Amino acid sequence: MSNENKKGKLVVLSGPSGCGKDTVLNCLCEMDERFCPSVSATTRAPRDGETDGVHYYFISKDEFERRIENGEFVEYVEYNRNYYGTLRSEIENAVNAGRIIVLVIEVQGAANIIAQFPDAESVFLMPPSMSVLEERLRNRGTESEETIRRRLEIAKEEMEKSRLYKHVVVNDELEKTVQTVHDILTLYTSEQ
Repeated sequence: MSNENKKGKLVVLSGPSGCGKDTVLNCLCEMDERFCPSVSATTRAPRDGETDGVHYYFISKDEFERRIENGEFVEYVEYNRNYYGTLRSEIENAVNAGRIIVLVIEVQGAANIIAQFPDAESVFLMPPSMSVLEERLRNRGTESEETIRRRLEIAKEEMEKSRLYKHVVVNDELEKTVQTVHDILTLYTSEQ
């Protein structure tokens, strides 16, 4: 399938911290070259192995606020004491290149994107259970007990908002989850 002279599409992928959003997206991009991840900007510090411009644009709070004032974000949110946002240029460049850009964003930011782009496809990735989610967060080994507890509380609130999404997929088995999300998004892009 050629992407020449075809406008790309926008996809919103959300779910609680630790539910596997990034893993699913990475697998999806390996499966199908039409899909590409959006690189968000954040004021949080990079985790081990994260690269600026690949995983996030890591910028200072002052720089982030300057870009807000300049209208450079289609959405931004303060989450867990840090800013996260989607640069307008990320979406425009991918869509104009005929790509399917996937935004992995928190629920609040997703609601803003869905409101601005009602034709965007939206998928909420659900953990199989809260105990599995807690185990995944603990296995990261990157967060304090307080941060894990806060993320679990936020997760409960986010899961209550999953009904705002066009599709909800439970991430209980990675291969099956990736195939399900791929099938949903392939159907969506084929119908456009």
